[in-house]
Amino acid sequence: MTFARFTDRLAEVERVVGVLRAETPRVTRWGELLAERLGAGCRLLAAGNGGSAAEAQHLTAELVGRFEEDRPAFSAIALHADTSSLTAIGNDYGYADVFARQVQAHARPGDVLVLLSTSGRSENLLRAADTGRDQGATVLAMTGPAPNPLSERADDVLAVPGCTATVQEAHLMSVHLVCAAFEAAVRATTVPATTTRRAS
Repeated sequence: MTFARFTDRLAEVERVVGVLRAETPRVTRWGELLAERLGAGCRLLAAGNGGSAAEAQHLTAELVGRFEEDRPAFSAIALHADTSSLTAIGNDYGYADVFARQVQAHARPGDVLVLLSTSGRSENLLRAADTGRDQGATVLAMTGPAPNPLSERADDVLAVPGCTATVQEAHLMSVHLVCAAFEAAVRATTVPATTTRRAS
């Protein structure tokens, strides 16, 4: 990458940070929603493809483990991480159903389904969104530029402009912001916990 392209990439990231700053109310609502639902015994299901799968699994890891504070563990499942189910469903039903079949099995009314896609057009995520809503789950989506099919199927969407790499970087920042809002909401409804910074 030339220096000019490098600085262009940084400029794009800076623009996206401005977008995320404007989305602070939405991200805060998502964190509060997760704290309310998971605190009541519901669960989070999350999925994505490729780099978005990594971001989805990052989110579930932060909720089952911790982000910045010691607190109770909360139920959060990355659907793509169950490789036996993923490959069995893909083999028997086709890759387009690898997430929808799991959502059908696991999602209950009140659960939250978070789907990440840079394009917003992945068929397996579109089917998962439809199934999630059929099951009574709240569907939240992080996507690239809107409009896109996934943004139209979700109950709420955080749509980020930019190239694939920038969108993925923005989604990671958004995951951390959601986790921060989640822990703030949990803290507000429970006995204060000792703040500890996790090891990298």
